[in-house]
Amino acid sequence: MSKPIEHVVVVGGGSAGWLTAGVLAAEHPRLTVTLVESPGVPPIGVGEGTWPSMRETLQRIGVSEAAFFRECDAAFKQGSRFDRWVDGSDGDVYFHPFSLPQGYGEANLVAAWQRTHRGVPFADLVSYQPHLCVQGRAPKQPQTPEFAGVANYGYHLDAGKFGVFLQKHCVDKLRVRHVLAHVVDILSTDDGDIAALRTREAGLIEGDLFIDCTGMASLLLGRHYGVPLVSQRDVLFNDRALAVQVPYPTDDTPIASQTTSTAQSHGWTWDIGLPARRGVGYVYSSAHVDDDAAEQTIRAYLASTGITGEIPAPRKIAFDPGYRARFWERNVVAIGLSAGFIEPLEASALALVELSAGWLADDLPATRAQMDTIAARFNEAFTYRWERIIDFLKLHYVLSKRTDTDYWLDHRAARTQSARLRELLALWRTRAPSRRDFPRIEEIFPSASWQYILYGMGFRPELTARASDLPERADQYFREAARLTARMLPQLPANREMLHHIRQFGMPPG
Repeated sequence: MSKPIEHVVVVGGGSAGWLTAGVLAAEHPRLTVTLVESPGVPPIGVGEGTWPSMRETLQRIGVSEAAFFRECDAAFKQGSRFDRWVDGSDGDVYFHPFSLPQGYGEANLVAAWQRTHRGVPFADLVSYQPHLCVQGRAPKQPQTPEFAGVANYGYHLDAGKFGVFLQKHCVDKLRVRHVLAHVVDILSTDDGDIAALRTREAGLIEGDLFIDCTGMASLLLGRHYGVPLVSQRDVLFNDRALAVQVPYPTDDTPIASQTTSTAQSHGWTWDIGLPARRGVGYVYSSAHVDDDAAEQTIRAYLASTGITGEIPAPRKIAFDPGYRARFWERNVVAIGLSAGFIEPLEASALALVELSAGWLADDLPATRAQMDTIAARFNEAFTYRWERIIDFLKLHYVLSKRTDTDYWLDHRAARTQSARLRELLALWRTRAPSRRDFPRIEEIFPSASWQYILYGMGFRPELTARASDLPERADQYFREAARLTARMLPQLPANREMLHHIRQFGMPPG
C-alpha cells in the first residue's frame, strides 16, 4: 500500500486518451506515462465542439495554438445557437454565448430586462457575443496573442485530426510511451488491483494506475470490474446519432462562429463549421422514430441549408445514455466515453475529459495508500457533475412549447425530470438563477448559462420588486453591452478571414 505511483498506463487513444496522457505527462515530468491502443481501431471521432476550457488545457500541455488550428482544421466557437426549440416557428432562435452578461453579479439584470426591455432577447441585451455570431465575426484580431481573445471562445475541430495532433505532441514533446497492441488479458494482484495488461504484440505492460479510455466498451472499469452504467434513458431519450461531413459550396463561404442546434420532430441536428467542411449530425430517440425516418430528416435538413447533389450515407452511432456508478475503482479511473455518454447538446464530453484529467493531475496520489481516499472524492465530485449536466440538458426540453410529436410531450412529463430540477424551476419563478444555486468550484454550467437557456426558451419569472434593485445600474450594463457590440463589430475580422491569417502567419506568442 505504500508503493509509490510511478507508472500510469492509459488504455485507449483518441481525444480522451491523448488529452489525459498529455496533461499527466506535462504536470508530472518524472512520471512514466504509457498509452496503449489497439492498432486499426478508429475513434468515434464526432466530438467536434469544445468549451473555452480547452484553451487552458492546450496551453497546459505546451501546444502551439497556431499549429493546433492548422493541423486540426480548427475554427472558432463562441457559443451555441438554438433554432426551433421553443415552438418550432421560423423566428424561433436564441443564443447561449460563452461570454458572461455585462454586469453579471453586479446588478439584477433579469428584473430590469423584464420591466423595461422584455421585447429584446435576453442574451442580445446583456451580451455582445450573439451579435458577433450573427455577423460571423472571429473572437480575436491578428495581433491578439495565442490563447487570448477579445471575446471568449472555444473551438470547432476535426476530431480525427485532433487525436493525431495530440499523439504527436505527447510522444515527441512530453515523452509519452506509445504502444500499439491489442489487450488480450488483465492480470490482477491478490487484493484485486490491476497489476498488468497482457497484450498480443507487446507482452506484459505493468502499471501502478490505469486510465480506462477504451470508449463505450469500458474494458477496465465496466467489463473487468463490472461497474454498472446508470442509465438516463428515461430522462434524456436520445440514443442514436447520424453524422455526415459535407463541403461548402465555395471556398469563401462564411464559417459560422457558433454550433447551431436545430430542433427536429424527434431530436435535433448539430451543424459545425470547420474551414474545409461542415460536420452535421442528427441526434434522436429510437423509441420515437426509426432509423430510416431519421435519415430522411437529416437529408431534408442538409437540403434546407443549401447542400445539393449526392449526399454521402450518414454514419450511425448507437449509445446508451448514462454514466458509471463509479468512475474510480481500485487503481482504475475511467475518463471519456468509458465513464459515460449522453447526447452532445452542450458539447460536455470533451469538457468532462479535461476536468477529469486536470483533477487527476492536480491530485495524483503519491502512493497506493492514498488512492482510495482520493478515489472517493473523485467519484463524489464527478457524480455531481454528471447530474448537473443532465439537469441542464433536460432544461432545454422541459421549457419547450412544441407539441408536434410525443417526443416533445414526453420530455415535459414530470416523471422524466429530477426533483432537483423541479425545485430549481419553482424557485426561479420569483428570482433569477444565482451563484448561490451552484456553489461549487468549477461548476459545469454557471448560473449565467442557466439564465441564457431559461430566458432564451421563453421562461418568464414573476419577479417582485426588491429594495436592493437599482434599475439604473442594470441599464448602465445594457448600454455597456451595446457599446461593446458597436465597437467590436467593425474591428473584428470575419471568422474565415482570421482563420486564413492564422494559417499563413500564425499568432503572436502568449
